[in-house]
Amino acid sequence: MDRDIRVSAVVMRDAAGRVLTVRKRGTDRFMLPGGKPEPGEDPAAAAIREFAEELSGQLDHRMLRPLGRHTAAAANEPRHRVVATVFEHPLIEPVAPAAEIAELRWVDPGAAPGADLAPLLADAVFPMLAQAAR
Repeated sequence: MDRDIRVSAVVMRDAAGRVLTVRKRGTDRFMLPGGKPEPGEDPAAAAIREFAEELSGQLDHRMLRPLGRHTAAAANEPRHRVVATVFEHPLIEPVAPAAEIAELRWVDPGAAPGADLAPLLADAVFPMLAQAAR
């Protein structure tokens, strides 16, 4: 890997326990909502800002629950690795694609990972969520 890309990401579940994923325009992989922090921005603030930009939804910082830091191959940047600070937030509605988001999909984290999931989801976050559910 040539470079680490630091991001904040948000796990949000529906009543059935499925996780909200997004696919950005011009990409093939679904990932968690989130993105890169701005200079001087802490991970929680970045998660809240990115969620608002991507899904037009307002998260409550008091409701964010840290799920840890996870590392995986970057989905859209070859030879890069993503280092994600992941938070969970209770469901808010409505959420709608905005900014660079082309598509939303609710995914069961306990199901076999599809080829169109970002490595961070398939290899790190979903296995952690499935383990916690046991």
